[in-house]
Amino acid sequence: MQSAAERKLGFLNLHTGESLSAAYWEQGQYIPEAMTAFNRLLRDHRTNEIAPIDNRLFDLLYLLHAKLGGNQPFHVISGFRSPESNAKLATPGSGVAQGSLHMKGQAVDIRLPQCSLTALREAALALHAGGVGYYPKSDFVHVDTGRVRSW
Repeated sequence: MQSAAERKLGFLNLHTGESLSAAYWEQGQYIPEAMTAFNRLLRDHRTNEIAPIDNRLFDLLYLLHAKLGGNQPFHVISGFRSPESNAKLATPGSGVAQGSLHMKGQAVDIRLPQCSLTALREAALALHAGGVGYYPKSDFVHVDTGRVRSW
């Protein structure tokens, strides 16, 4: 992880319309208030259940944003998913894993307005920092902090 005096991220939750841009890391430590606010924004929009998001996911998104050089917030399709929501979505052929890392706060489905989906995918793959899923028909890229793999 690169050292920076401050790390900022911005998000727009496409399901709730909520947006937030904030520094989440300063002077060598995570900012609890920002992490709480990000966790709320990335909650399961179906159940409103909030869960802690893996700090490494925010760091991965920070590096991804820096690599792409953009200034727009990430558009969030799906952050945390409760087991109930995930079970409803994980039907045969849906592409949703029954053991999805979304349920552990280790995955997010995103797009970046000024960036093509292909460029977002390629940048995520180049980080070698976790899983990268490419969903062009649904217009998003999945990134997670699991083992390095792609689909």
